[in-house]
Amino acid sequence: MKVIVIGATGAVGKAVVAELGQRHEVVTVGARGGQHQVDFADIASVRGLFAKVGKVDAVVVAAGALHFAPLATFTPEQFYVGLNSKLMGQVNVALVAQEYLNDGGSITLTSGIVAEEPIRNGVSASMVNSAVEGFVRGAAVELPRGLRINVVSPTVLQESMESYGPFFVGFEPIAASRAALSYARSVDGVQTGQVYRAW
Repeated sequence: MKVIVIGATGAVGKAVVAELGQRHEVVTVGARGGQHQVDFADIASVRGLFAKVGKVDAVVVAAGALHFAPLATFTPEQFYVGLNSKLMGQVNVALVAQEYLNDGGSITLTSGIVAEEPIRNGVSASMVNSAVEGFVRGAAVELPRGLRINVVSPTVLQESMESYGPFFVGFEPIAASRAALSYARSVDGVQTGQVYRAW
């Protein structure tokens, strides 16, 4: 299969590329790195990416910015960081991917454990991750041509503990390679509308 991985240069993305690359042709995409670049918060940029890459069998998104801060100090502008990037960025990819996926192809998005297990300073992350999962459940019942859509919800990664460890006290981190297996289940499997919990 030919698979686009958006966010291919991040901790999760690198592991997903390594996992899927054992069986599939992987096209790597990043904000600044990879074979192609995209600003997925801009649907015109997403359209340009797919126009260049052409038909594919699967699309994986392992990207998205979020703002972490106490609720008492949160501003609407800070909420829009996650809404514009991790939520609408992934929605933009799913919208455009419908036109370029071969019959029976799949879309795999990324949420996160705080959709179900809130943390201090993580109100935006909880909101955005829950919204991504809601989008996937809703889209799964409408996609045509046997197209599938799922979402992977990883916990904090061992590789990211230096940056995110203070937010996830008491959480057991997992290796990015373990998280990547959930993306493989989505790409190589048969289910749709699923939340694969990598924790």
